[in-house]
Amino acid sequence: MQPLEGFYYFTQTVDHGGFSAAARALDIPKSRLSRHVAALEAQLNVRLVNRSTRRFVVTPVGREVYRHAAAMLAEADAALEAVEFARAEPRGALKVACPVALAQSALAPLLPQFLAKYPAVRLQLQVSNRRIDVLAEGVDVALRVRTQPTGEDGLVMRVFQQLDEYLVASPAYLARAGAPATPGELAPHESLDYAEEFGRPWELVGPAGERVSAAHTPHLVCHDFVVLRAAVLAGLGIARLPESVVRADLAAKTLVRVLPLWNIPQGVLHVVFPSRRGLLPAVRAFIDFLAERLPGML
Repeated sequence: MQPLEGFYYFTQTVDHGGFSAAARALDIPKSRLSRHVAALEAQLNVRLVNRSTRRFVVTPVGREVYRHAAAMLAEADAALEAVEFARAEPRGALKVACPVALAQSALAPLLPQFLAKYPAVRLQLQVSNRRIDVLAEGVDVALRVRTQPTGEDGLVMRVFQQLDEYLVASPAYLARAGAPATPGELAPHESLDYAEEFGRPWELVGPAGERVSAAHTPHLVCHDFVVLRAAVLAGLGIARLPESVVRADLAAKTLVRVLPLWNIPQGVLHVVFPSRRGLLPAVRAFIDFLAERLPGML
C-alpha cells in the first residue's frame, strides 16, 4: 500500500496548477514538493506530469491517478473527522421517547445520573404509550418494549433484555377469593388487565417452558399501569403488570404473586434510532449509558 503523503503533494500540485503555486500555498520549498512528486512517479513507475520551465502538464495517466487520489484523500479526511466527532464531548439537544411505565420505573432514577455525567446535554423526554414515529417526529432515541421487535425502515435497533410480567393480587383479595393453584383456576376470579379490550386470554409460560392460554374475566381493562396498580392494591382482583411496576409492592408484601411459577413474557426492551452513520455524540452517549445501566435497573 502506497503512503498517502506522495498522493497528497501530487494532488496539491495539480490543484494549484504547478509546483510554484502549490509550494507557495503549502509554504514549503518548491524543490521539496518536486521531490515528493518525483518519488511518487518512481514508486508507481509512471510519468504523472510533464515539466518544463514554462509549462506544467498532467499526463493522461496522471489525470486518472489524480481522480482516485483526490477521492482517497477525501475519504481519509472523513475518517479523521469521524474519529474527532466520536471523541467530541456530548452536547446539545437530545430528544428521547419512552413508554410511561418504563419512564417512571427505570428512567426516572437514571436520568439525573446521565445529566450529571454529561452536563452539556439538554434532554427532552417525551413520555407516551403511543407508537412514536422516530423519523417523522424528529426523535433521536425511542425506547420500546415489543413481544417480537422488528426492524423499521431507516432505523437501527439495539436490544437490551427480555422483560417479564407477573400476575399479582393484594393479600386481602386472595384471603377473600382464594389463590388459584393452576392457570385453569383463573377463570372465576376478577381480573385487571393492561389491554384495550375485554376477553383477551393471558398467555402464560410455565416452569418447564410449557405455554398455556388462560381465560379470565376482566373487571377492569386499562392502558395505564398506574391505574391498574392502584386498582390491584385496592383489592379489585388479579392483575397482569410488569415486574418493574410492582417490584416495590412485592418487597413490601402489599402485593403477592399469583401462580409464582408462571410468567407472562412482556417483551424485549430495545431502542431504535436513526442510522449509526453520523450519530451525534450525545445520542451515542445516551444509548451506551442505557446499555450499561438499564438492564441492572430492571
